[in-house]
Amino acid sequence: MTLILGLDPSLSCTGWGVIRAEGSRIAHVANGQVPTDPKAPMAQRLAGLQAALADVIATHRPDRAAAEEVFVNKNPQSTLKLAQARGCVLAACGAAGLMVNEHAARLVKKAVVGTGGADKTQVQAMVKILLPGVQIAGADAADALAVAIADAHLS
Repeated sequence: MTLILGLDPSLSCTGWGVIRAEGSRIAHVANGQVPTDPKAPMAQRLAGLQAALADVIATHRPDRAAAEEVFVNKNPQSTLKLAQARGCVLAACGAAGLMVNEHAARLVKKAVVGTGGADKTQVQAMVKILLPGVQIAGADAADALAVAIADAHLS
């Protein structure tokens, strides 16, 4: 049995999801979202994000983590903010000694839905099918669960 922490990094709201993988079988453990206050200074937002994820890791004690690779937005400022949030996510995992597998968003969608061009609603629908009875905390948590599911299938 392997516990996998899936992460969907974002400065505004980072999603997380923990699944249990036993061979090809997967099961939901927990999921949630870590929002940050857009009015707070950047350093406080990043520190809060890292602390919240450290708490998630300490609570659920995953065996490994998986995160979406960074993608380049048309707006360079947005890309930099995403990269900073992603750095906090990776730092929280690194501080806990977790190995982090990184997957492209298109690969996650292909592994979960069957096509790399799937939209968010298709991803959420498949997460609910693959994890029966799951109560998803929000769109970012659904994306994080999708990352964990893809990691379980790809590893």
